[in-house]
Amino acid sequence: MSNDISFSSDFWSWWIIVLTLGNIAFCWWLIVWTMKKRGGEAATGDVTGHTWDESLQEYNNPLPRWWLWLFYITMVFGVVYLLLYPGLGKFPGLLGWTGTGQYEQEMDRAEAQYGPIFAAYASRDIEDLARDSEALQVGQRLFTNYCATCHGADAGGGNGFPRLSDDDWLWGGSPEAIKTSILDGRQGIMPAWGEALGEQGVEEVTAYVLSLNGREADPRLAQAGKARFDTMCVACHGMDGKGNQALGAPNLTNNTWLYGGSPGAVRQSIVQGRRGNMPAHRDFLGEDKAHVLAAYIYSLSQ
Repeated sequence: MSNDISFSSDFWSWWIIVLTLGNIAFCWWLIVWTMKKRGGEAATGDVTGHTWDESLQEYNNPLPRWWLWLFYITMVFGVVYLLLYPGLGKFPGLLGWTGTGQYEQEMDRAEAQYGPIFAAYASRDIEDLARDSEALQVGQRLFTNYCATCHGADAGGGNGFPRLSDDDWLWGGSPEAIKTSILDGRQGIMPAWGEALGEQGVEEVTAYVLSLNGREADPRLAQAGKARFDTMCVACHGMDGKGNQALGAPNLTNNTWLYGGSPGAVRQSIVQGRRGNMPAHRDFLGEDKAHVLAAYIYSLSQ
């Protein structure tokens, strides 16, 4: 038998109910008690005998009635609210309101209003939509809301997040490939080779990768690195180092680097590997919105 105490158990539910209603009842009693006249007190309007700053005196005057009634109204409002809506432990409220239900209602209203618009867009080819300024404005708003956090407002990308406004694509830049990336996401895995290669091997492969860019590298190290590359890296990056879009393996012969192209960054990628995750948006956006979004992203590289 588990000794764990769940905050959704009956005990904690009743604890919250009693504590909440007890606090409201105590506030009510406190106001009533403080308004009662007790023996020894000064009469209404008389000075109580408390003086500050030589001449500032306290008078025994009751609270204004409108102020007092505001206290009562606030407490009554609190009780009515807790009866109608969730707030007393596991009591669901007489109206049966839930945050999930509210969200679903709003989504249903939005779908009824905007669903036909996106359905009309989805009936057209992505290439056609990419030439429609109105559709591109819709796609841009979707991009700003759901993609700009990672890829940037200008789709320029960042360290670990690919640029979407050029013609270099990890998984392919066709309309179908872009839409698949949006709907189903992508998982890019670069295994760590530091232990397998050793320190010398890492230096050699780094030199060879740099040489693929036409950059300066020690010819002796690069030649040795090519032999290692042909053994351990060609399965993903290809014999010519130009990558494989079916695997999301990047082209190493151009100057587009997802994690940085400095010798240190290249060395780190080889030693530690990389893991890229593009989350799937199928359940969230749906086919029709993803279709318009894909058209906008496709237009950026055309």
